[in-house]
Amino acid sequence: MLHGSGPGTTGSGAWATTAQALGTAWHFVAPDQAGFGRTPIPAGSRGGLRLWTEQAAGLMDALGIESYAVVGHSMGGAVALALAAARPQQVTRVVAVSTMGAPGAPLSADLDAIWAAPASPLGARDMLSRLVLDQALVTESAVAARAAAMRAGAAAFASLFPPPRARWADELALSAQTLAEVRAPALLVHGAEDQVTPLGTAALPLLEHLADVRLHVLGRCGHVPAIEHPLEFRQLLSCFLRRGPLPEPELATPAPTA
Repeated sequence: MLHGSGPGTTGSGAWATTAQALGTAWHFVAPDQAGFGRTPIPAGSRGGLRLWTEQAAGLMDALGIESYAVVGHSMGGAVALALAAARPQQVTRVVAVSTMGAPGAPLSADLDAIWAAPASPLGARDMLSRLVLDQALVTESAVAARAAAMRAGAAAFASLFPPPRARWADELALSAQTLAEVRAPALLVHGAEDQVTPLGTAALPLLEHLADVRLHVLGRCGHVPAIEHPLEFRQLLSCFLRRGPLPEPELATPAPTA
């Protein structure tokens, strides 16, 4: 389970509530990607799609897990798709939530502001207000927790998306060739009111590039379906991950001719 790119984001912060609600039926792995939480950026590196993809693959290799589904949110969705393309024999399912990665998707004004948010209560409040449609979710406790996480990770995050930031959105975009190499069934989950990765530029173009894909759009939802519509999101996730392989279509037998 791969988190997004907002300052202060961590694997546990992004996914712990979802993982706990789904219970013990699954074995969840939710790492901090390089530059976030407790995972430093390797010396001589800046982060980026290639590093995050290689780290995710290497982590699963180190754990000895030979096949797995991958779930990614926003930036993590682009990493999830790249991982599925790089490891087609191991990745069994892909769930890309409010995803980045579509070819040619521009940097939105809201994502630009999120990447630039200062590590302060004001910056945390502004960022959280852009992530969700329902502003009642931007509570004082949520702002305080995110501000503390932003301050803790400020030094590492400063090197990830410096201005001009459009280049980093371009760096996270996958090519049509890479997307064509994703063989695992893919589920896209997106909020209709997402202004960070808008539906029209982020999710809809992927329908043209992924071989086995379905899209679920949630109305009255911004950038974080797992928080804004938690029950429905968990149902979507659980049902999709439990699905067995689809049967091969039966070809009609032509009628005999005289």
